[in-house]
Amino acid sequence: MLSKQFLIKRKQCCGNGCLMCPYTPRHKKGSYKIMNRMGYACMNMQLSYPQQYGGKPKGVKRITTNRSMIKKTFTEKGIEYASELGLKNCKDLFKIIKWNHENGFDFFRITSNLFPWCSEYKLEDMPDHWEIVGILGECGKYIEDNNMRITCHPGPFNVLTSPHEHVVENCINDLSSHGEVFDMMGLSRTPYNKINIHIGGVYGDKKSAMERFCKNFKRLPESVKSRLTVENDDKASMYSVQDLYDGVFKVIGIPIVFDYHHHRFNTGDLSEQRALELAASTWGDIVPVVHYSESRNIEQKDDKIKPQAHSDYVYDYIDTYGNEVDIMVEAKHKELAVIKYREIHYNEEEVVLGHA
Repeated sequence: MLSKQFLIKRKQCCGNGCLMCPYTPRHKKGSYKIMNRMGYACMNMQLSYPQQYGGKPKGVKRITTNRSMIKKTFTEKGIEYASELGLKNCKDLFKIIKWNHENGFDFFRITSNLFPWCSEYKLEDMPDHWEIVGILGECGKYIEDNNMRITCHPGPFNVLTSPHEHVVENCINDLSSHGEVFDMMGLSRTPYNKINIHIGGVYGDKKSAMERFCKNFKRLPESVKSRLTVENDDKASMYSVQDLYDGVFKVIGIPIVFDYHHHRFNTGDLSEQRALELAASTWGDIVPVVHYSESRNIEQKDDKIKPQAHSDYVYDYIDTYGNEVDIMVEAKHKELAVIKYREIHYNEEEVVLGHA
């Protein structure tokens, strides 16, 4: 086996699951474990809580992208204060992205709360707009230079299946702001930099609801349409991978994000492997994204907690059935959960060498 130093010098991953590895492993199938790229969502625990989780001395400031305010404060202070908070969020986003790359996290979901109450104004009207554009542009260049993958997951109020026009209009406005931010960063207009949503309610007729989704999809700006993906739901009455494949992908061709945890509650009569592979088949030449989490009620041994709730950490081996995917770990303890998972499941003998 070639030495780690030799492989790193040649920009090849050593393949042993190093926590600090800056490369993206891509491993072949075989009797060894496949180490897919893993990421975390929105908040970095060590940077957000530097004393509690980062081992930093008192006085070290938090690095966070979730500065916000209540509606009353926004009404009183307006777009000027929203712009101030948004600028601080963007500056800290760049710090988090740099930390991620330096610590072996080249897959990251950014927060949807960079700009507080952004549905109430146009981003271009913010007093700090041009400074924000500059910072986001630097972020995007750093991401591209280091082969990182950035995604987002707008909130559940984005419902393109709604029969109510004002709900759909609000959804279009919110999704448009996400597309605008990704354009400011210079991210590709492809699902590689996905904007992922659940398609919304059933409203008593699943088929008609999916038809509305497909119709309303055409109203989205290209900055959103080109990046949009949809995800299976965690209730049997909602949308399974099979539903999304038949009612959305076959009609408008947008990729499906497979969520392991949601599938356990809504299989659509598909096995986990078949559902994952069906979803992965919708991505074309782009490496698919999957979501992984585990039940908090099992972790906490508390039956009062809903089984759909996410655990702090993830413990079981994530079986991708030999498929190359990027895994978004949706655990409460964010990057710490990924670090712990790597410690549990990977060592030098178990992982096949791969290339960046």
